[in-house]
Order: sequence, then structure tokens, then C-alpha cells
Amino acid sequence: MSVDPGVEDLLRPLAPQVLGTLARRCGDFAAAEDAVQEALLAAATQWPQRGVPEHPHGWLLTVAGRRLIDQQRAASASRRREELLAARTPPDERHAPAADDPAPETDDALTLLVLCCHPSLTPSAQIALTLRAVGGLSTAEIAAAFLVPEPTMAQRISRAKQRIKADGARFAPPQADQRAERLSAVLHVLYLIFNEGYTASSGPRLQRTELTAEAIRLTRTVRRLLPADGEVAGLLALMLLTDARRRARIGTDGELVPLAEQDRSRWDGASIAEGLEVIAEALARAPLGPYQLQAAIAAVHAEASRAEDTDWPQIVELYRLLERVAPNPVVTLNHAVAVGMAQGPRAGLAMLEPLRDDARMARQHRLHAVRAHLLELAGEREAAAAGYRAAARLTTSLPEQRYLLGRAAHGAG
Repeated sequence: MSVDPGVEDLLRPLAPQVLGTLARRCGDFAAAEDAVQEALLAAATQWPQRGVPEHPHGWLLTVAGRRLIDQQRAASASRRREELLAARTPPDERHAPAADDPAPETDDALTLLVLCCHPSLTPSAQIALTLRAVGGLSTAEIAAAFLVPEPTMAQRISRAKQRIKADGARFAPPQADQRAERLSAVLHVLYLIFNEGYTASSGPRLQRTELTAEAIRLTRTVRRLLPADGEVAGLLALMLLTDARRRARIGTDGELVPLAEQDRSRWDGASIAEGLEVIAEALARAPLGPYQLQAAIAAVHAEASRAEDTDWPQIVELYRLLERVAPNPVVTLNHAVAVGMAQGPRAGLAMLEPLRDDARMARQHRLHAVRAHLLELAGEREAAAAGYRAAARLTTSLPEQRYLLGRAAHGAG
């Protein structure tokens, strides 16, 4: 079923808040999620025809609560829980009780985020479940982020829900001594949500601004809770500096505009200024971490008024540090781009050779795209065109596919 874009934009940020509130009330995450999904489906069906209710949060919470009661009755749930969740009067499908709508005293979406990062789950299960429950990503999108098949990811999410229920995890903010052990997974989740929003892994849209906005909002919330943590600050700075380029990444016809060709006057100056201030403060007082290093790289780009003014040698050194702190093939890929720009395309291509045998990168279009770009800079136009075509076959993002095929045609022309 297709969903009205305006309704979808409204439902996405509301969904985790409603799920968080319902899970807090009933204590059953899996049952609450099922009920919220039914309420979202009802809203997607009714709101375009009947209009958005005066209190959309309250409407969703009331409908989801009633669905949950129906589930509990069917399963012979206790009378006490029914009375706790039952709404006083049936909703008129347009207006929810005003008492249900006020904003919660705590950020239920953030508490939901922490619950999904419960220590009984593996890190990959924590991230997958949070992307599903808080970020609202589909199972296919999460699978793409993890470089695994969709059925594997579906099983992982299902097992994570079952594990949370079996362990009796409470829906409550973590104690102070628990925050550190969950923070790494929480930040990784927010990072992946932001990346999916900034460059959608599939579909006709290059960007999903609702995801980037939610990732930034939740990261700001985490920073308010942990103001002295350098990695939280680093992640927020990275998001702000990257999101500042958003308007310049899309051309008049919706086409992808690469960094080197962007009109930098369209970059968001306020976001850049805030991001530079946040990362400068973090680097001055906190132990160095991967998010701070990535933010420092983004800061170097942000400080260049023209693409040709970019301090590529400095970026190479920052990537060298990043590979020591958090080695992975994506970091190596980006490091190769920087080396190619600073020392020549042949040097960058040499760095890519080990990645061609890395199973994690075999299905990733970016390896082919980066290699094609460096081949194009080296003057090997036919090889570059073949690389762009290979990358286009692997990506499921239509804007990226069009851009890559355009580069292939340019290289072959």
C-alpha cells in the first residue's frame, strides 16, 4: 500500500514516541510494536481521507492501546493490564483524548533506543532492532546497511525481540553505571540511521531528510545527557557538517551532485559553524575517537571555500589515524580516495587492490565507483566506464544509478 507522503512524514517521528510510551506502559516490547504497526496502518488508511486528527500522537496511542488490549484479551491476558491500558471512551477516528497527547516527561524514543541496545543482545542485534523500532527502516534497508541478505536480517530482528521479552528487560532509562556499556551501540545506531537518511540505500529518493533530522535530534538528546563525552560530540559534529551539504547534493532535476561539483554557497552556514565549534571543543578536551576523527575530516572539507582548496594531505593523515583507531574496509576505501587526490590516482588505486578480495565489499557498488573515479582521473576512460557500469548494476538507489550511468557514458564518449 502506498502512503501519502505528507502522512508518512508525520508518522515517522511519531512512531517511536508512541511505541516507547506503549512499551513503557505495558512492559511488552514485541506486543507493543505489533499494536503500533496496526495503528500506523489505520492512520495511513484513514488520515488522507478524513484529515489528520487534532492530536495525532494521542490518536495513535489510543488506537494502538486498544489494539494491544484486543491482543491481550485474545491471549487471556490479566484484567489488571487491561484496566491499565483501556481508554475511557472509544476514539472517533478523528480526535484522541487530549489527556493522552501531552509530550512525555522523558524522551520515550531515547528510552526505546536504550532498550533496543540491551546488553543481553549482541551488538549487531542491538543495532538492527533499533534501526527497525526507532529509525523506522525496513528490513531490506537494514540488511543493506549490514551487508547481509534480507532473510538473515529478518531472523536477527525477530530473535532480538524474543530475547528482550525472555530477559524481562524493563522499559526505563539506564542507570548511570550502565550508560557507558550501551553508548557505543547507541552511537553506531544513530550513525547508521543518519547515513541511511543522507544517502538512501534504495528507491527513487537520494535523501530521506526525516531520518537525518531524527538522527540529529536523538544525538542532541544523548549529548544533553552526556555533555562531557567526546564521541557523542564528535558524532553530532559529523552529522551537522555532513548534513550542511544536503541542499547542494541534489541538482535541479533531482540528480546527484558529487562533492567536488557542489555549489558551496548553498551549504548551510549555521550547521557548519555549529559543527566546527562542537568538534573543536571535543578535540581540545576529550580522548580521540573514530567519530571525532570523521568529524575532523568533514571539518576540513567544510573549511574549503572551493573544492580545489581542500587540504587533501591533512585528510590523508586523519584517515591514517582513523584506520589505526577503527580499521574497516570502508575507511580504507575513503582513505584511498584521499590518497588519490593528494598523491595521484595511481597511489589511490594501489590502496584499493586488497579490497577487491574482501568478501564484505564484493557486493558493494562504492568500491567499483571509487575505482572507476580514480581510473578516470588516471586517463583510463574505457576501464573507468566499465567500472561505473558495474557500480550502477549493484546499487539499488535510482539517483546513484543514474549518476553512475551518466559517468559511464561520459567516460566512453
